[in-house]
Amino acid sequence: MGGESGEQEGGRTVARRPGLLARRRAWYGPAVAGAPREKEGTMSQRMVDQFLEMVRIDSESGNEARIMQYLLGAVREAGGEAALDAYGNLIGKFPERGCKGKAPLLLSCHGDTVKPGVGIEPVIKDGVVRSSGKTILGADDKAGIAEVLETMRTSQVRPPIEFAVSRQEEVGLHGVKNLDFSRLAARRGILMDNDTLDTIVIGGPSYFAIDVELTGRSAHAGMEPEKGINAIQAAAKAIAALELGRLDHQTTANVGVIEGGLIRNGVPDRTKFLAECRSADHEKGVALAARMAQTIREQGAANGATVKVEVNNLCRAVRIPEDSWTVKLAKRGLAEVGIDAKCVFITGFTDASIYNNQGIEMAVVGIGAQGEHTTAECVAIADMEKAVLALTAMLRFAAE
Repeated sequence: MGGESGEQEGGRTVARRPGLLARRRAWYGPAVAGAPREKEGTMSQRMVDQFLEMVRIDSESGNEARIMQYLLGAVREAGGEAALDAYGNLIGKFPERGCKGKAPLLLSCHGDTVKPGVGIEPVIKDGVVRSSGKTILGADDKAGIAEVLETMRTSQVRPPIEFAVSRQEEVGLHGVKNLDFSRLAARRGILMDNDTLDTIVIGGPSYFAIDVELTGRSAHAGMEPEKGINAIQAAAKAIAALELGRLDHQTTANVGVIEGGLIRNGVPDRTKFLAECRSADHEKGVALAARMAQTIREQGAANGATVKVEVNNLCRAVRIPEDSWTVKLAKRGLAEVGIDAKCVFITGFTDASIYNNQGIEMAVVGIGAQGEHTTAECVAIADMEKAVLALTAMLRFAAE
């Protein structure tokens, strides 16, 4: 670090290597009081520098190899050891500090991002990190990773720490589902993958991915359309017959992707679409997925198409008690930085659903990100600092 500052482009500061943080105070003001640091600004400069480096590493779901290789070195530099499991997930370990004989605690994040996540160029203005506007930022979940690594560097009292970074979280939790759990001893943990710092996620829904393919018959759209079976029309009528949106306080359904046809003047013979449903009540989710599949089959057949529907239950609804050990730990840590965090159940899904179903009690805490999955995604540096302080306090309390 040290050297050049950012360049000015249209009133924005665009972070450049090296010396990304030479003007720390100009970016985000005074440091958070009580932050663990070797000297003024060290923690924030190092953490944000690393965060900016990570978001520049392309890691859309399925393309995480480079970020995982980077993290192998980053964990070692932070004082731990790490290896990849057979699926390519990272599993690291950090020794205890300032205590003995305590049970290990699992910290977890995910290393993949959604699209568009190639060629990310971070921009810092008024203490907030954003993308240049053409891509997501990747704070989800690289801000969480940066916060964990900084906490590992600076925490003085902590139990043994296990650190898992999963692949392919954004496309169905595939990484954590294939995680080598035999390498983990911890039975409790904190997932750094919530957005706001003032909420703790204690549960998530059952989630069903519904993949549909309709096959019709091609024909010339102008010369002999009556000989064709329009697969797009069949799909449209099937989708129109579905109940979509928020169906009740526990349940949602959606169609998010549709594709079909090759030419304007041809009756399309093949169409695919991707639907989903989710519910806090597992049995309600099962019933809804079955009902959606049946409606799609009936509507497709009624319009002459052959229909193939695949329903995959990617995770099962889970909820941990508000008085569980991990929730109490998270609340105490956040209270140390002045946050009275509230427990929430979300209809989004996280790796915590799989951890909890595997018997590892996992609460989800915030990393400070906003606007995830959009090109407006951002994270305030002050919130990243606060997340580190809160996590540091959690580790200290876990070592009691």
